[in-house]
This record gives sequence, structure tokens and C-alpha cells, in this order.
Amino acid sequence: MLFGRLIGAIAGFFILGPIGAVLGYFVGRYFDRSLAGIAGFAPSGSSLGNVQTVFFETSFQLLGHIAKADGRVSEAEIAHTEALINQMGLTAEHRQRAITLFKQGSSPEFNLNHAMERFKQTCGRYQVLRQTFLQFIISMAFADGDLHAAEERILRECARYIGFNDQQFEQMLHMASGQQHFHGGASSKASIDDAYEALGVSKDASDKDVKRAYRKLMSQNHPDKLIAQGVPEDMIKLATEKSQDISNAYELIKKSRGLN
Repeated sequence: MLFGRLIGAIAGFFILGPIGAVLGYFVGRYFDRSLAGIAGFAPSGSSLGNVQTVFFETSFQLLGHIAKADGRVSEAEIAHTEALINQMGLTAEHRQRAITLFKQGSSPEFNLNHAMERFKQTCGRYQVLRQTFLQFIISMAFADGDLHAAEERILRECARYIGFNDQQFEQMLHMASGQQHFHGGASSKASIDDAYEALGVSKDASDKDVKRAYRKLMSQNHPDKLIAQGVPEDMIKLATEKSQDISNAYELIKKSRGLN
């Protein structure tokens, strides 16, 4: 990548002459390095479609694998998966594909390591995409209202595979647990402790820190940003509803603190 070096050299020449061109070249080199770093932030061009495909396929395979974690896929888990597919508004083709992937993940032949290696090879360089994927599968595991030890073990293994340590995983787990209390509106059973947990902050956090955490979470789940990062459009509706859960939690905190 020579764009920065070329512009720097030209600009330097017109300002300071030959010496300026040399200085501008070296300044531009740092700019080129910065661009190279930004280029790895999100997929683009021909790689975007492949990233979206792997993200979608791995998510539904993991959903089936987690459902089978306790030994059998229950009627409740099948109903939950069908409700999730309906909630996403999938086309008939994508709906059938999701069901097929779910069955693959729940079969004895499914190899978790192979699936995660494929995800890591395709999506692993994009830090935000890895985080979004892990948040999705954690949320899906919580969607039936409970999280079994076998399910948590699989989620923890996935987290480690794509570069998250136990402390980071635990925080995501606690946040997902808090957020599920606010799904579909502020539940009467949701406590203020659940609200703070949903935002990933303590009850002792300042108003400024609470607001900062809320805005950060809303930004992370913004549809346009997620699509740009490689999240399939079929799954954006889930992020939109997740944002609503976060908003419901924040509203409860605001009310308890008397904030506008």
C-alpha cells in the first residue's frame, strides 16, 4: 500500500521542496500502516459474502449442538428454534437451510472443533465480528430461559477457541443473563440488579459511566455497523431486539436514579 507515501511525498515537495518530499514520504508510511490496520477491521468486497455465510452456518450449527448438549433435543428447544427462525423473517430457502444446519449441529457426527476452526479461519481476524458471534450464541443459549452446565461448557470452549479469556466470557455471560430479563419489555420480575448486569456495570458506577456503557452497547448492535462487519442481514433483526432489551434495562436504571 503506497497511497500515503505518494501523497506525503507530493505534498512535502510542494511545501518544502526535495527535503519536504523525503519527510512527506516517511510521514505517509505511517499513514499507510494505519490504513492497513483499518483494512483488517471489517470484511469487504468478495470476502464479505463468505464471512456472512460462515457466520450464519456456524451460528445455526452451534444452536443445534447446544440444544443437544444435555443428551436430547427437547420439544421446547425445537419450538424455540422455530420461533427464532420466524422471528428472523427468513426466506423459505434460508429457513430450510437453517433447519438443515441445526440438524447437522445436533447430530453425533458434528465436530465442534472443525466448525470453530472454519469460523476462526474465515472470521477470526475481525475482533468485533468474533465478539458479535459469541454474544449471539450466548443469547440463543439463554433464550429458553435457562443455561445448563453442558451448554455453558460448549460456549466457554467456543469463546476460548476464538480468543476470549474466561474473564471476558464470564462478563458476556452475565450481561446476556441480565438482558434476557428485559426481552419483550421490562418484565415485572426484572430487578435493578438485572438491569446493571445487562449493561455490564456495577451499581456503584457513576451516571456518566452508566450512560457510556449504554451508548457503547447500542453502537455495537447498530444494524448498519453489524452488516458492514459481516453479520448476515437475516440475523440483524436479532440485534435490533437485543438493542431493545438493553434500552429497557437502561430505562429501569434511569428511573431508579431519577435521571432524565
